[in-house]
Amino acid sequence: MIKPKTDIARIKQTIADYFQKQVDVTVNLGRNKVLKFCGELSGVYPALFTVRPNDKGFLGKTAYSYAEVLCGSVKVKPAKRAE
Repeated sequence: MIKPKTDIARIKQTIADYFQKQVDVTVNLGRNKVLKFCGELSGVYPALFTVRPNDKGFLGKTAYSYAEVLCGSVKVKPAKRAE
């Protein structure tokens, strides 16, 4: 068994630090499908977090569990500033 580099508590704290900030989200949908979008981290809950995409026409899931981040199927990082 491969030990993860982080644990759920550390992931929850990191996500909570991004609350109401712009984040870049990368979601691995499987079968070589990857979805990338930018949005605002709008909710942090005990079992999941929600992201409000900046694109109004976005059709997709915007609530993710911390386990998805731990497994690597969802990646969340602060948005890069356009300068």
